[in-house]
Amino acid sequence: MDLKRPIVWVHEESLGSTNPALEDYPDAPALFVFDQDWIRTKHISRKRLGFLYECCLDLPVTLRKGDVVAEVLAFAERHGADGVISSGAIEPRLQRHGAAINRDCPLWILDGEPFVDLPRPPRLGRFSRYWREAEPVVWELFKPSD
Repeated sequence: MDLKRPIVWVHEESLGSTNPALEDYPDAPALFVFDQDWIRTKHISRKRLGFLYECCLDLPVTLRKGDVVAEVLAFAERHGADGVISSGAIEPRLQRHGAAINRDCPLWILDGEPFVDLPRPPRLGRFSRYWREAEPVVWELFKPSD
């Protein structure tokens, strides 16, 4: 079944112009929700919130704050959507949000190209740990050939 009137849910892992959902559905209404519970419980810094906000300003998205699932479903209903399109997420919190959205409204996940292919699943606790594993792989791609 094809979605005729989808909306796009943009989340923290897909804030870029190469978001596959935004690329494949450029005319669909799109939404980004600042997750109030995550911000409060994880003590997300103003610097990181500013970064997320600036990324959002480059995208054709509507901004909301609050409960992500409730906001996405309300946005879908307001636009008469028959489904939600998003990109794949690694973070379990975002996967839980996706599963909850999918219980009430069909959710299609589009996977984009990975930033880097790591030999094992990344450790997502801290960006610095991830980058320690990813950086050598990234620079290997830019080595001059002999």
